[in-house]
Amino acid sequence: MKKVCVIGAGPSGITAIKNLLDEGLNVTAFDYNDEVGGNWIYSEKESHSSVFETTHIISSKMHSQYADFTFDDFEPNIPDYPSHDQLRRYFQAYAKKFDLYRVIQFNTLVKNCQWINDNTWAVTIEQNGKEHTHTFTDLIVSNGHHWQPRYPSYPGNFTGEFLHSHQFKKAAPFTGKKVLVIGGGNSACDVAVETSRVSNKTSISWRRGYRIVPKFLFGEPTDVVAARMRWFPPKIKYFLSGLTVRLLTGSNESYGLQKPTHAVAATHPTVNDELLYKLRHGKVFPKVDIDHFDGKTVHFKDGSKEEFDTVIACTGFVLAHPFFDKSFIDYSEGEVPLYLKMIHDKYPNLYFIGMFQPLGCIWPGSELQSKIAARAIVGKWKRPKNIEALCKREVTHPHIKQIKSARHTITVDYFKFVKQLKRQLSIS
Repeated sequence: MKKVCVIGAGPSGITAIKNLLDEGLNVTAFDYNDEVGGNWIYSEKESHSSVFETTHIISSKMHSQYADFTFDDFEPNIPDYPSHDQLRRYFQAYAKKFDLYRVIQFNTLVKNCQWINDNTWAVTIEQNGKEHTHTFTDLIVSNGHHWQPRYPSYPGNFTGEFLHSHQFKKAAPFTGKKVLVIGGGNSACDVAVETSRVSNKTSISWRRGYRIVPKFLFGEPTDVVAARMRWFPPKIKYFLSGLTVRLLTGSNESYGLQKPTHAVAATHPTVNDELLYKLRHGKVFPKVDIDHFDGKTVHFKDGSKEEFDTVIACTGFVLAHPFFDKSFIDYSEGEVPLYLKMIHDKYPNLYFIGMFQPLGCIWPGSELQSKIAARAIVGKWKRPKNIEALCKREVTHPHIKQIKSARHTITVDYFKFVKQLKRQLSIS
């Protein structure tokens, strides 16, 4: 009899559980938290969570919902960009609707997963300070990839307060301080905007130019507008996208920011309506990349220097699976050769759900991946015979050619990826 283990009960984990149960499988899920929702459970304490007090999703509700349980099913008239609390309640309503709580063991740390053979995993967990080992036929990994901070490294030593965006929960502790935010991604721009409301001064340091995309174009959510262009050839689509944003917001140089030198899709878009406003109102100050630290003084590569009380590094996260021995699987650096971003070429009873970074929202793709995994486990979906070649192709033929960095190893084009997954399920 098939017995499936699911690691994680965040947005990807709960849809994995739901779709496994739909196929009549025996499922046990383990989660370190005491509720479903993963990163979207806000806590003022440093924890698993990456959201802070004012976080809203950056993809619109239209492209950020489960097909099996839409936002209209949950709460009609929810805003275009739901808050973290609305999302938390959405995920918990999903878990209640499909009766998922009965198979989830909370406050549980997965310590080790050992592959025995094509039909057996030994999973060691810790509950209430005691370890237990259980065996399963299949393993679903959905522990998320926004929980282990990736810290930058610069010469010298900063003697002020140095923290990662993962530790940032609200702006109030930075009242009256001089704050430097490192990064040009969504978290960095959000943190800069929020701290600027209370700080003595907030600056933001970019190592290169980034494109700032507004949340609305022509009165509609940006991804809704982008969806209408998904049929265009990529070069035309990205050219029109870049041109539209530039016409509406102007050049980076007019805000004191570096000019982007890469193609439109070469990095993840930074979706933020307030940063440019704050820059032009003298609430956030642009800085180039850091050269080195000297006490509380930060030296920048343009020769300027300035003292700061706090540096907040918004520099991403490590793709981490601490329950695997590094000699077995380690995706913390380098390529991630998984077919459909979920299937390993050597271990047929192992599936990764939600371990991809779309130019859009994760869990609609996770839902489709989960359906594939569930069907594969019960024998309704056949693993390709040329799986090794397909895994290699995931690396050599990415959806989008991006700047080579740790953040971009698992990038997918949202619409292309969803279409690809639906094709495997014969869904139009």
